[in-house]
Amino acid sequence: MALSKGLRCCQRVFSWIPVLIITSVVLWSYYAYVFQLCLFTLTNTVEKVAYLLVFHICFVMFSWTYWKSIFTPPATPCKKFQLSYSDKQRYEMEERPDAQKQILVEIAKKLPIFTRAQSGAIRFCDRCQVLKPDRCHHCSVCETCVLKMDHHCPWVNNCVGFSNYKFFLLFLSYSMVYCVFIAATVFQYFLKFWVGDLQNGPAKFHVLFLMFVALMFFVSLMFLFGYHCWLVAKNRSTLEAFSAPVFISGPDKSGFDVGICKNLQQVFGEDRRLWLIPVCTSQGNGHYFPLKNRGEYQNPLLANQEMWEESDDGSEEGSFDEDGEPSVTVVVEE
Repeated sequence: MALSKGLRCCQRVFSWIPVLIITSVVLWSYYAYVFQLCLFTLTNTVEKVAYLLVFHICFVMFSWTYWKSIFTPPATPCKKFQLSYSDKQRYEMEERPDAQKQILVEIAKKLPIFTRAQSGAIRFCDRCQVLKPDRCHHCSVCETCVLKMDHHCPWVNNCVGFSNYKFFLLFLSYSMVYCVFIAATVFQYFLKFWVGDLQNGPAKFHVLFLMFVALMFFVSLMFLFGYHCWLVAKNRSTLEAFSAPVFISGPDKSGFDVGICKNLQQVFGEDRRLWLIPVCTSQGNGHYFPLKNRGEYQNPLLANQEMWEESDDGSEEGSFDEDGEPSVTVVVEE
């Protein structure tokens, strides 16, 4: 037991190494650009001020989105998806698999669960003891179930999911802008150092490597960002792109695709003025997502229309409106 805890502690420490690498490269790039290029190499004051102003805007937005991607906790299923004490006792005491599945079916009747396991059973996490909401998966690194889990990213040492997916996309986009700006403004001085028009010194080393590092990161980020743009347009997570979610009617990779406009709004929100700012504007609470096929709502298992949704005032019972969208109407069962 002590050895296991020690190994887990070491794993948590080592998991920060990729973040430290990225942070070190960014801090070096700040020093190289601001001091070695702008302050020690540039002679034109207007050019120097313009470069420093735009650079710091890019640097702040990059740092802000990176911070939010790292330190935004993964969203986990609320207590409505946890087994009650009595249900847990029933489930654990029952030895027959079919009877256990039936218990989960009964519990899931009042929950907005439309996806199934590959076997067709209700998705249940034995480790977290929760019924998994749609698009929710268990992360073995974070050791918890994560709402709308996309993947666990070692470069942010965090699970990318419902709570921080917007921040992760903005982090990728501002990283690309940061790299493009550095490469574009450094290029002329890179050529001057390369052909010997500028005198040798510490600045030469930093400018040359700035160019190579910026281009290298830009190319790798371009492919990753393009892939996630495609996922957002299709309303899929990385996990769903590799393994299609299973519905009553069977597997369907496009089951949550409700059109590119609405797909974008689910991630970035309805107010376009906030799309490029790393503040939480994603729609919903991560427990429910509209389906492309409205017929899924009519399946016998989820025929009960008195669905719930957590409201802002802390109440948990609620309903869905006629279009299948969550509402915050409080329902009192007699």
